[in-house]
Amino acid sequence: MTDTHTSVPGQAGTDLPRSRRPLGVEIFSFFGLTAFFIPVVVLYGFWSSWEPVGTTGLALLAAMWAMVGFILVLQSRKVDARPEDDPAGRVEDHPVSNFGHFPPFSWWPFVLGLAVTIAFTGLAVGWWLFGIGAAMAAIGIVGWMFEFSRGAHAH
Repeated sequence: MTDTHTSVPGQAGTDLPRSRRPLGVEIFSFFGLTAFFIPVVVLYGFWSSWEPVGTTGLALLAAMWAMVGFILVLQSRKVDARPEDDPAGRVEDHPVSNFGHFPPFSWWPFVLGLAVTIAFTGLAVGWWLFGIGAAMAAIGIVGWMFEFSRGAHAH
């Protein structure tokens, strides 16, 4: 007797690789950075003669990465595997066909980044420059927000 159903990647009895643990990449990323920052704390502590502010800050940084990794481990036990957790998964396997709206090329993020750079430089140079940066930031935010209300890409 032949099996006529379509095999799904990650199910038992298929020759495709099994799905990884849910949130596996995220867990690996956070615990990997924890493993990186622990030697950094020790190295910084020896080089700075255990200077309290920097050593404590770096230790707390490592603890925060570990905390988020631990929360993701707990969360991975409660959620099902996502299509992106399957190494053999394809984009077509994802149940959501709409991944969002991605705009075409836009100058507004550049304007906003320049404005924020000028505003933060103004904190060191003078308040007059901060005011120019804040005004440019307001123009950049409004322009980016209404980018699709007028012009070639209007909806």
